[in-house]
Amino acid sequence: MATVAQNSFMIDFQTCFNIVEKHIEDRYQMPVMISDVLDPNTGDFDGVTIKIDYDQELDLAFYILLHLFGHSVQWNLSKEYRDLGQDQTIPKPPEVMEKIYHYERDATRYAIMLCREAQLQPIAEIDQWVSDWFAADYAFLERFYTTGQRLDPKELFQPGAGELLTPLEIPAFKPQRWTSRWSF
Repeated sequence: MATVAQNSFMIDFQTCFNIVEKHIEDRYQMPVMISDVLDPNTGDFDGVTIKIDYDQELDLAFYILLHLFGHSVQWNLSKEYRDLGQDQTIPKPPEVMEKIYHYERDATRYAIMLCREAQLQPIAEIDQWVSDWFAADYAFLERFYTTGQRLDPKELFQPGAGELLTPLEIPAFKPQRWTSRWSF
């Protein structure tokens, strides 16, 4: 079994990844690919396809899949979010960081709803785990976007430390291809 104990979490990440991957491909008609992604990135998306770098551990690959799906929803619904996601300017001022916080949080909230749609279990544990990863991911992004310094997100992950996020209903959208940040 591909269950990984991530401190207090016991989640079968391989099974969860497989279920969610199939759900994304079947319901949203968005292929998920495991392949090489431009270093130092762990994944990429273009509004139609999600790519996960082949060199990721199962738990991180699962979070990347969920989170990039959330951003795919956003990019297909909002030019403002596409522009925000593609802006590589560093450092970012506080007012832009506030927008980024909401952009990242809502992508994660779509991810939590995706887990519900796919009927993953144990959902309460998965919700907290995803919320904790959001906290780690945002801590990484906040440092990176304000200083250019890259921290290790795995070292920022703290079980139970993230505010429990609530699911956000996934609006109807038609996947459209956009230019990815990393030259998909």
